[in-house]
Amino acid sequence: MTTDLSRIAGMVVISRTTAFTYRDKPIEVRQIGRELNVRYVLEGSIRRSGDRIRCNAQLIDAETDAHIWAERFDLLADDLLWLQDEVTGRIAIALGLELVKLEAVRRSENPDAFEYILRARAAYNRDSTRECFAEAISLCESALALDPGSIQARGLLAQALSGRVLEQMTETRAADLELAEALISGVLAASPHDPVAHLSRGRVLHAKSQYEAAIPEYERAVALDRNSVAAIANLGLCKFFAGAIEEAIPAQEQAIRLSPRDPRLPNWYWRIGMVHLLKARIDDAISWLERARNANPRLAGPRAWLASAYALAGNSEGAATELVEARRLSGDNRYASIAGFKHAAGLGAKLHALAEDTFFAGLRKAGMAEE
Repeated sequence: MTTDLSRIAGMVVISRTTAFTYRDKPIEVRQIGRELNVRYVLEGSIRRSGDRIRCNAQLIDAETDAHIWAERFDLLADDLLWLQDEVTGRIAIALGLELVKLEAVRRSENPDAFEYILRARAAYNRDSTRECFAEAISLCESALALDPGSIQARGLLAQALSGRVLEQMTETRAADLELAEALISGVLAASPHDPVAHLSRGRVLHAKSQYEAAIPEYERAVALDRNSVAAIANLGLCKFFAGAIEEAIPAQEQAIRLSPRDPRLPNWYWRIGMVHLLKARIDDAISWLERARNANPRLAGPRAWLASAYALAGNSEGAATELVEARRLSGDNRYASIAGFKHAAGLGAKLHALAEDTFFAGLRKAGMAEE
């Protein structure tokens, strides 16, 4: 747990040796906070009954003694090493989201570069919207104005720029990717093992449809940070576009399991729905695509794929409604016609035949013009 938490950028974690000196002692959390000069305390318990293990964990504010976050995990104990990685990874991911959000609201009158970085992370984590991407980018730029050499600010800025390209939420696609590439090169020159930089490089290659080249970058990001759910999910997506379609599903499922409250859940639902639709599993596709739409109604992609699925299922009214929304929400007009989609995004030669019989066939039935 200490190792996983220490991977969170900007996190200072007390060593396990020191932490264990408080084990089984009736000491108030506020006292621990004062003695160790820490702001938060994570505590919990593990119980075993037969082949099942229950882990309880809770995060406490050491200044106010307020409970901030709590979770319970019930798992089978047939593979204890996997169990350890699963529980510690899920806790670390959840705390990474919670702590960034908490620290970002502790605003000072004269913020330093790191405070701007925290606010940028919180904005980036909040939602996949144009506003959140723009806020994260602006805050990263404020951090760099104070500290031009900040590796964290550069890496996060590259992540936000490439992210909004992939989410179809920018009118400056080429400029965003060019700046992201320059930032990534600078970060990796100074810090070759930075997982965020490798993740962002994978995103840039991904956005350029260079899926085979993106895969090793995502793999490198996962190797450097096994809790990087963004790298795990995008690795599966690039394998999907490279032709290994079914490999996308377990990658998205792993991301969902590791971070069940993640703001990117709609994207992961969407990707699973895409696989099912291309494989002509229409009912499964509709189920996952509806989950994606409902979780984030502002995403254009799930609505376009749902329009296709609805049309194939005979729901012409639902298909027409979703197609109208996809066109309204898209930043690059890719859903105006079949040719427009192929030009703006496309699915690659390896998926073309499957898409013609499913996705594109459904879009035509939904009313999308060829040209």
